[in-house]
Amino acid sequence: MSADQRDDAAAAGGADASDDADVHENALQDVIAVDPDDNRTGLANRLDAHTGDGVRHRAFTCLVFDDEGRILLGQRAPNKRLWDTHWDGTVASHPVEGQTQTDATKQRLREELGITSDQYDDLRVTDKFEYKRYYENAGLEWEVCSVLKVTLEDTSLDPDEEEIAGLLWADYEHLHEHPEWYRQLRLCPWFEIAMRRDFED
Repeated sequence: MSADQRDDAAAAGGADASDDADVHENALQDVIAVDPDDNRTGLANRLDAHTGDGVRHRAFTCLVFDDEGRILLGQRAPNKRLWDTHWDGTVASHPVEGQTQTDATKQRLREELGITSDQYDDLRVTDKFEYKRYYENAGLEWEVCSVLKVTLEDTSLDPDEEEIAGLLWADYEHLHEHPEWYRQLRLCPWFEIAMRRDFED
């Protein structure tokens, strides 16, 4: 997408904008394009990276636990263009240029759930994998996704309704061993992959 196209997309965010306002917002953002080994190859427009054939890019998902071994599932808000109202475990996003996965995760935990760094001290990267999945006719995710884990000492939450539509604590092992009991939740594909790989290790 050219700079002119991005300016046009931004201008379209006014009174005559289409119903899909988040498309215009995404059109002004970049993600980090990477090779299969997660080496940076450049920047890609976020909308371009998630439409058409897509662009492989860097991403993360963070699994949030309490001290009883339960995982916090977060339902993606209905205004999300991809995997809206699906359940994630717990937040997922993309680092920006110059940002580490850990710093990006801390930012999203704070912005989406109101979780601050004084509520945990064990945030760590535990895995990384590449996947590509299409969502209906809306687009796709093609990511090299880092998995981070954190255990909350204080489970106080202040979710942003623009990001999180619902929250649910679930027994992590039970969720993995009995996915059919949770089928109605419609889990995000990256979370399902991360969970399967977690229990295979």
